[in-house]
Amino acid sequence: MAGLDIITFGCRLNALESEIMRAAAGAAGLADAIIVNTCAVTAEAERQARQAIRRARREHPGRRIIVTGCAATLAPETYAPIADVVLDNAAKLKAESYAATPGTNLSCEPAPGTVEQIAALPPSPRPAEGASEAGETGRVRTRAYVQVQQGCDHRCTFCIIPYARGASRSVPIGRIAGDVRRLVAAGCREIVLTGVDLTAYGADLPGRPSLGQMVRRLLAAVPELPRLRLSSLDPGEIDGELWQVFGNDARLMPHLHLSLQAGDDLVLKRMKRRHTRAQAVAVAARARDLRPDVAIGADLIAGFPTENDDMFRRSLDLVEECGIAFLHVFPYSPRSGTPAARMPPVPGPVVRERAARLRQAGSARLMRELSSRIGHFGEVLVERPGIGRAAFYAAVDLPAGGVAGTVQKMRFVDAAAGRLIGVWSP
Repeated sequence: MAGLDIITFGCRLNALESEIMRAAAGAAGLADAIIVNTCAVTAEAERQARQAIRRARREHPGRRIIVTGCAATLAPETYAPIADVVLDNAAKLKAESYAATPGTNLSCEPAPGTVEQIAALPPSPRPAEGASEAGETGRVRTRAYVQVQQGCDHRCTFCIIPYARGASRSVPIGRIAGDVRRLVAAGCREIVLTGVDLTAYGADLPGRPSLGQMVRRLLAAVPELPRLRLSSLDPGEIDGELWQVFGNDARLMPHLHLSLQAGDDLVLKRMKRRHTRAQAVAVAARARDLRPDVAIGADLIAGFPTENDDMFRRSLDLVEECGIAFLHVFPYSPRSGTPAARMPPVPGPVVRERAARLRQAGSARLMRELSSRIGHFGEVLVERPGIGRAAFYAAVDLPAGGVAGTVQKMRFVDAAAGRLIGVWSP
């Protein structure tokens, strides 16, 4: 038997769900199979997934191929001819799905995944492949992603994901606290709260608790948790209680990743986003007022339909105005069935050129951010020998002697290749 391999495309949530799938498939006794967890955020992500499936079929003709994820949920008919089983996003989290007869397509009513399954994972699961940062919870479980929200009630004109993930659903606070407590007891030193639309947390729960209320209550309920981090936030929906916790509790890491998407107000309006350019700048400034050591991350889309040179320049300028050190750039990709796909497109070469310029600006800003930290001290989570993570999210090259799963005080002495270089501090 060749074992179970999972190939993951897309977001942190997909990476988290791949580990849930590994546990579910293992519980079902599945072996000698390849699971491809697809993404639908761009046409390129779908193309890469199809390519990976065909390669797996060609290189491993005797192994069972299971395809799931957002792309498979939206268009199962596309993947059925090249897969043995196609699972939607709800079915992929259930052990019984992996005992199904080959050649079937399974779907279930959408439901939030549980992190109880994550807590049951072995200490050193194989890291998911193909997704950014999937290895963070792989080699040693010093960090764990906890899904607290699923789905999205918004309809941004470029986005197909709500159709794949369903309406917004939240995990109750008590269950989150219990799951986090078990993860910390198992050795996790940092928890990352994640969801499709994280700032929508709680709107569907009794009493409508906000994300900020949940974070405050979670930190109070699990005092043994050393570090808590948040994934992507909508800058127009950060609630007042979250700002209070961010400013007052050092266990909430000084790192905000914002779903900005553009820096021009007309483009934002055409995207059907819920914030303005001025609000984005104000959020970054407020974060720095509360936590001067904060680092800002953001998503930006290059070449959205109708974007002209001036509109793009305002997005490019936003990198400096907000001080975006950790920038994720997405070249616009039309998704069939979305309003943006019917808007006048930007030529492909222009989209690629703008994406490259944004990435250049992001790389330059990251190096400036890292350089500003040289000579300073910071708490670093040792993720594995030689590699750690600063509180403000930067990767840190470590000298020998670090014990994975510990948080160590370090002095940052240099920066290179997008990382800080640290030495142990007494």
